[in-house]
Amino acid sequence: MHGLAVHPANIQDRDGAKLVLAPLVGHLTRLERLWADGGSAGQLETWVAEQGWTLEIVSKDPTPAGFRVLPKRWIIERTFAWLGKCRRLSKDYEQLMASSEAMIRLALIGLMLRRLRPLP
Repeated sequence: MHGLAVHPANIQDRDGAKLVLAPLVGHLTRLERLWADGGSAGQLETWVAEQGWTLEIVSKDPTPAGFRVLPKRWIIERTFAWLGKCRRLSKDYEQLMASSEAMIRLALIGLMLRRLRPLP
C-alpha cells in the first residue's frame, strides 16, 4: 500500500499530506513516524497524532552560512528529481489528475525495476 495524490497548486502542503495519508489510515500498521517541514506544523500534527503516528518537524538550518544537506529534508526533492528524468513527467502534459497519478506510478515502478535488476 502506498500513498499518492495529485492536487491543484493552491492546496497547502499540510492539507495535501492529509490527501495522501487518509487512504492509508488503518492499512499501514507498521507506519510509525513521518517527517515534514515547518509549514506542516499545527493542524497536521494533531491529525497525525489522532491516527497514532508521530510527526517530526525537520527545521531549517539556523546558521545561514553556506549550504548544508539536512537529514530527512531532501528526500522528497531527490524523489522529484528522479521523476523529472522521465520525459513524460518533465512538464505538465496531462489534462486529468488521474492521468498524472498513473504516469507517476509508472515512473516509480520503472525506477524500482531498474534498481532490482539493473540493465547490463
